[in-house]
Amino acid sequence: MDIQWFPGHMTKAKRLIVDQLSLVDVVCELRDARIPLASANPMLDELVKKKPRVIVLNKTDMADPVLSKQWVDYFQSAGIQALLVDSITGKGLQQVKAAVRQAAKPMLDKWTSKGLRPRAIRMMIVGIPNVGKSSLINKLVGKAKAKTGDKPGITKGKQWISLGQDIELLDTPGILWPKFDDPQAAFCLAATGAIKDEVFDREALGLKLIETLIRQAPDRLVKRYGVNVDETTPPEEVLRLIATRRGCIRPGGVIDQEKAINIVLREFKGGELGALTLELPPAK
Repeated sequence: MDIQWFPGHMTKAKRLIVDQLSLVDVVCELRDARIPLASANPMLDELVKKKPRVIVLNKTDMADPVLSKQWVDYFQSAGIQALLVDSITGKGLQQVKAAVRQAAKPMLDKWTSKGLRPRAIRMMIVGIPNVGKSSLINKLVGKAKAKTGDKPGITKGKQWISLGQDIELLDTPGILWPKFDDPQAAFCLAATGAIKDEVFDREALGLKLIETLIRQAPDRLVKRYGVNVDETTPPEEVLRLIATRRGCIRPGGVIDQEKAINIVLREFKGGELGALTLELPPAK
């Protein structure tokens, strides 16, 4: 999938992160638990550099719990602290504050050893669009401080938010990298809603999603759509079966492929196919 999307406000967001990093003690990188690698922004390694970083895997309610645990183990084996949260229900959010405090402890200990009075920890939350940053912030704060929405590009400016006496939080807009060199990453981002619908081929995306489900979770297709599927069934045939079952038929008995694809994409994003993870942890 060839996708090019780098809105102007994302260029400003990149400059914002660079400008504000000197004021920040800890960087909290929010990723989508369904796509832990694809939802990582490679620009952040360059921008964040040596700042303490905590990875938070959000939307765990929509991800396969077994694979989510494997992803946490994968990151921990690489020496990276990773947490599982659900910003809608609030599950795991207390771990975020604790992890930020732990990441800032060396800095606080250094201040104490010099006889200085520690100030509030300053943290920055960064992540790609539509990963749930605003919902996470609202849960952390306890009220609607940040704008929320189900489309990428909701947050377009900076704002400092107090999380109590010991943590101050800087929210930033979501940013993607200018070019999607990895077709698999582009597919994952499009399928989970990180990219606006207008910039990719929905038919190609739908068939790719069905192909992935055939390979990783054919039982979900069987259960949701009542179709006969195994690992050898072509995605085009599965789409035809789904269209037939859902009545996506035009006059003359012609399959309405676009309507059927929209159903599959919508129901995947809505979690109606069950908890699914599109990326498997790399083999150790």
